[in-house]
Amino acid sequence: MRTLTTISELKQWREEQRAEGNTVGFVPTMGYLHEGHAELIRQAADSCGSVIVSVFVNPTQFGPGEDFESYPRDLGSDRRVAEAAGAAALFCPSVDEMYPADSGIRITPGPLACRLCGASRPGHFDGVLQVVLKLTNLVQPDTIFFGMKDAQQLAIIESFFRDYLIPTAICRVPTVRESDGLAKSSRNVNLTPAERDEAPAIQRALQHGLSLYRQGKSREVIEAEIAGLLTELTSGTVDYVSLLSYPDLSEPRAEEPELILACAVQFSKARLIDNLIFQKEG
Repeated sequence: MRTLTTISELKQWREEQRAEGNTVGFVPTMGYLHEGHAELIRQAADSCGSVIVSVFVNPTQFGPGEDFESYPRDLGSDRRVAEAAGAAALFCPSVDEMYPADSGIRITPGPLACRLCGASRPGHFDGVLQVVLKLTNLVQPDTIFFGMKDAQQLAIIESFFRDYLIPTAICRVPTVRESDGLAKSSRNVNLTPAERDEAPAIQRALQHGLSLYRQGKSREVIEAEIAGLLTELTSGTVDYVSLLSYPDLSEPRAEEPELILACAVQFSKARLIDNLIFQKEG
């Protein structure tokens, strides 16, 4: 596996793949790779001729007081995980390499960013779209792979690629979980032992909400019961609990076949998100 740190090295690698006739799969990450990232890489390797993984903690998607400086980093481990999962190249640029100048031009995600995580993290998804567009333009992948744990991010990126005719296919990859149901996340390392014991309650609460939906309970009852369970079973603060249509993230409508139950819980040093995406029937 090759490690690339500059845009010029990346462009040269991409030209080599083109010359060899390889399709390219791309897995963008912020590093501290875990089994969830490895599954993305394996799926990319199964369907593409060559896979490149980016490791870049993007400063423009962190707001004031968020955990940019303390975000976990371990490039040596990232290299080992990416290579073992089948990556051909790792792109790990510096901030100066990715943002050498600032013209003030911004990309705004619109109403899709006004709910769920976007409601309490203004500007977050502006930064996500900024870096995803930069990386996609550089890598020029045939397919880009995203996990479904970050469901709002996925919905926004899918809409962005569709609306702006970005010629890259998006592959959704289901959330990878620990044996106790906790969604794998780089931020899990920031949980205290007691919080780690509590955190699987997030998925259990969402599953309870799905059961209530199947029983015909109202949206208000479902959201309130999930929030109550999270408050009872964890020491974290509930940021939101929402039942919405997916992927447009609007209030549920009869004609929309797919729904999302999503929540976020703020622990002492880690904010965890999780969701269930499901069909109205079946």
